[in-house]
Amino acid sequence: MKTIGIRELQKNPSAITKWLEEREYTLITKRNKPIGIAIAFDDAIITKGLRTSLLLEAYQESLLSLGELAKALAMSKEEAMKFLSVMGIDVIDYDFHEDIATIKKIVQ
Repeated sequence: MKTIGIRELQKNPSAITKWLEEREYTLITKRNKPIGIAIAFDDAIITKGLRTSLLLEAYQESLLSLGELAKALAMSKEEAMKFLSVMGIDVIDYDFHEDIATIKKIVQ
């Protein structure tokens, strides 16, 4: 997360534009106290709702576990897994090729 003071934002609004284009969350402060957060606009915010969209993004970035996501969405883990599947999000992040490489190293 980036941070920018309101004065800096007034002097250099392109900084926040750049961060938003890079999909960085930006904390906006006034006299070093948080006053807001800027997030990049995404169609998912409209279709899924802001809260759900943020939770799904956090899950995809491995900031939330499946259990934490389910709890935050007030769902069972099974319901959360079905929801992720419907949303086109991998429930399990598994790298088969990495495992094969590890097995080859062990066998040699």
